[in-house]
Amino acid sequence: MPHSWDNFFILAGSAAATLMGLLFVAITVGGTGFSTSSIVRGSRGFLTPALVHFGTVLLQALVVLVPWPSSWPIGVIFGLGGLTGLAYQTTVVVQRHKVGLVLPDWNDWLPYVGVPALGSTSLVVGAVGLITEKTLAPYAIAGATTLLLIAGVYSAWDLTLWLIKNRDKTQRPDESI
Repeated sequence: MPHSWDNFFILAGSAAATLMGLLFVAITVGGTGFSTSSIVRGSRGFLTPALVHFGTVLLQALVVLVPWPSSWPIGVIFGLGGLTGLAYQTTVVVQRHKVGLVLPDWNDWLPYVGVPALGSTSLVVGAVGLITEKTLAPYAIAGATTLLLIAGVYSAWDLTLWLIKNRDKTQRPDESI
């Protein structure tokens, strides 16, 4: 990867790490008062995918910033990561159906399934481009990084809304103001 991409990946990695930390704070503060089964359901539906997307962006940034002797190892790592991301996305869809978090509309499928799948596919394309030394490779990888960051933010936002919506259901009458 050209060194001119360092700032992009430093910014993306920092954003992903910060958002991961904020997710832990949100689930710790917002999750008090929930039953264990509710937290498991919410985390399977929203938290884990968001953490995986942010973790992937952070890993991409760290891999790019290592001073590799060539771009071939980056391509191999990103290729395997993109394929793993596509497999994980399939698992997420199956898990959401198992816990009853079905996505009824296309506008729900797009951010939860389409954007992460497109990000993982773009990562594979960028990886192949790095291995074959194509000039489009850094752009495909940057696109994948951006898409996965957006997918994580969207998932984190829905987790926050889910916590707010379901928090009212868990309060007992003597806890209300």
